Amino acid sequence: MKRGVLTRTRLLGHTRALAVGFATLTFLAACTTTGNQAPVVDRLPSRTTDTAVATDGIYTVKAGDTLYSIALDFGLDWRELARSNNLSDPSKLSIGQKLRVAGAPAAVAGGASGSTMEDTGVEVTPITPAGGAKPVEATPAPEIKPPAPVAVTLGFIWPHPGEIIQGYKAGVNKGIDLAAKVGDPVVASQAGRVVYSGNALRGYGNLIILKHDNNLLTAYAHNKTLLVKEGEPVTKGQKIAEAGQSDTDRPKLHFEVRKQGKPVDPMDYLPAR
Repeated sequence: MKRGVLTRTRLLGHTRALAVGFATLTFLAACTTTGNQAPVVDRLPSRTTDTAVATDGIYTVKAGDTLYSIALDFGLDWRELARSNNLSDPSKLSIGQKLRVAGAPAAVAGGASGSTMEDTGVEVTPITPAGGAKPVEATPAPEIKPPAPVAVTLGFIWPHPGEIIQGYKAGVNKGIDLAAKVGDPVVASQAGRVVYSGNALRGYGNLIILKHDNNLLTAYAHNKTLLVKEGEPVTKGQKIAEAGQSDTDRPKLHFEVRKQGKPVDPMDYLPAR
């Protein structure tokens, strides 16, 4: 009888030990899963604002920045940005690095002496007539209002005839998306110069950026083939690429207009269809 009681006691002890051991293993497994596993993170986070911000013409490099994206955000040619900052290797930027993105203003308003500084840097002083006579004041020219719509003044054309499948929305879509077929011609919306031709800007695929004379950039993304090179001048309506679906889920052309680097609604510049 005593032997049976002892046997049952030992069995209960073993059962408790197994239960404790199982609970311990379960706890350790949970700790391993939730505490030690490295989280999946995007090492190149996208921007949270439409355009970068500089203080006194100096921009501080942040995570996810590239020289190309910074140049686009400030409406610059990336090669000029590299030269102005003495960057021998444009692909190497460090978080916290300071970049000059704007130079000193070309013109300085005249002070109390009445002198002005022109773009040439030569100081010009207004001529006073002999005898101290008061100069004749010029009659101000009548105000001339720009013709409407804006698109007529700027002379933009549609880069592709496809229907709009997604419109511009600040902070969400920095341009418009046009339905296209792979191989469709993509044309320059306005005459300008190619400041970028490549695929180094994440999310744009094969991209072309044109710089125009009115402080505007136009961008043409997700192309299959790029037909122009950086530094090359282009005319309005010139075929610059073939549409595709690089870095996107369907064939389309993503088209942006940027004024001094800031995305603006392309529909304010394109003519009515």
